[in-house]
Amino acid sequence: MSIQETERLVRQYLDALLNRGDFASFFADDVVWTTMETGDQVRGRDAVKDFIITMHTQLFDASPELGNITFADGVAGVEAVFVGTHTAEFAGVPATGTSVRLPYTVFYDVADGAIAALRGYLPISALVQQLAGADSRRSEPAH
Repeated sequence: MSIQETERLVRQYLDALLNRGDFASFFADDVVWTTMETGDQVRGRDAVKDFIITMHTQLFDASPELGNITFADGVAGVEAVFVGTHTAEFAGVPATGTSVRLPYTVFYDVADGAIAALRGYLPISALVQQLAGADSRRSEPAH
């Protein structure tokens, strides 16, 4: 896809994501999300949609703050910050109510008018450290 087509599609997707619209309509049927730190993959339009919704509305009450966006033929890269509140157990850490800010990057592969792959460079270990630190402070007795 051309740079212009890639930009148009990814910007429409990001607008839908930020406004909690039908962002999954921009995915190919066999889209793949890969969390690069762990290598974990989620496959298929509904599964990737559910993964993103779970992160933003069930495990956290969160939204991305977008930074730089770069486009090339069939590829886009987005710098963002995951901003939210920890509302449910994540990675073995019970809900802490902690506010989190986690810088991350996602690269999108675009083909045939749809997002075919997302590669998330999310520092999951740093997120778990933020939550574990908050959880341990919460459980300490008051002095």
